[in-house]
Amino acid sequence: MSEVLLQKGAKLPDSPLSRFKRRTGLVLAVLALGLCIGLWLTPYQPAQADFLNRLAPPEPAHWFGTDHLGRDIGTRLLYGAFWSLGLALVVSLAGLIAGTLVGLLAARSGSFPDALLMRVTDSFFAFPELIAAVAFAGLFGPSTVNLVVALSLVSWMKFARLARSLGLTIGERDFVIQARLNGLADWLILWRHILPNVLPSLLVLWTSSWSRTILAVSGLSFLGFGVQPPTAEWGAMLLDGKPYMQTAPHIMIFPGLAVLVSVLAINLAGDSLRDVLAQTR
Repeated sequence: MSEVLLQKGAKLPDSPLSRFKRRTGLVLAVLALGLCIGLWLTPYQPAQADFLNRLAPPEPAHWFGTDHLGRDIGTRLLYGAFWSLGLALVVSLAGLIAGTLVGLLAARSGSFPDALLMRVTDSFFAFPELIAAVAFAGLFGPSTVNLVVALSLVSWMKFARLARSLGLTIGERDFVIQARLNGLADWLILWRHILPNVLPSLLVLWTSSWSRTILAVSGLSFLGFGVQPPTAEWGAMLLDGKPYMQTAPHIMIFPGLAVLVSVLAINLAGDSLRDVLAQTR
C-alpha cells in the first residue's frame, strides 16, 4: 500500500511519533526564540539597581515590577531561566547518562557485578535528594558547583534501576541472542541492540527527572544552599522576596509562577511522549 502511495506521489500519513516530534520541536523553538527576543529587547540588566524605584508594582516601565533593590523582575526572570532550567538540565542529563551506564553494565556483567552495582544503587537510594544536597553544601559550602555535584550524585539511581530491568528483558530476545551467537562483542550488543530499545523509556523518565530537578534547584537556592546572590535564579528570587511577601507580593508571585509553568510544561511533554510511545509499540 505504501509503495502505491509513493508511486502516485501521495504523502504517507504522519505517525504519532513524527507529529509529537514536530510539535515539541515547534514549541521549544518558540520558547527559545521568545527568551532570546526578551533578553534582546529588555532595556535593563539583571543586576541593575534603581533605589529610587524600589518595590514598584507592575507598570508599563516594569511589566513585572521591581524588587527590593529596584531591579527589573521581568529581566531577572529571563536570565533566571538559564540558571534554573539550565542547571536542572545538566543535572538530569548527568543522571540519565550515569544511570544508564550503571544499569546496562549491571544487566550484562553477570550475577556478582550485578548484585554489587545494585547494592550500591540501593545505598544511594537511602539518601533523599534534598537532604543529601543540603548536607553536601553544608560540608563544602553553598555554591552553584556544589549544587550541581550534590544533585548529580543522587539523581542517577532511578535510571540505573530502569535500564537494568529493561536490559535484562531485552537481553533475552531473539535478535540479541543471535547477535551473541554471531560473535558480536558485548559492548557492540549494548550499543546497537539494547540501548536503542531502552532509550525511549529512559527519556520518558528523564522528562520527569528534569522537572523534579527544577524544583530541587529552586528549593535549594531558596534555602540558601544553591545559586548565590546577586545571580538571577528563580529560587534565589523567591528568597529575596520573602521579607516583602505582604507588602510587595509580586516579588515572589512571578518567580513562583515561572517554576510552576516550567514544571507543568515539562511534565505534560513527558506524558505526551509516553502516550506516543505506547501507541507505536
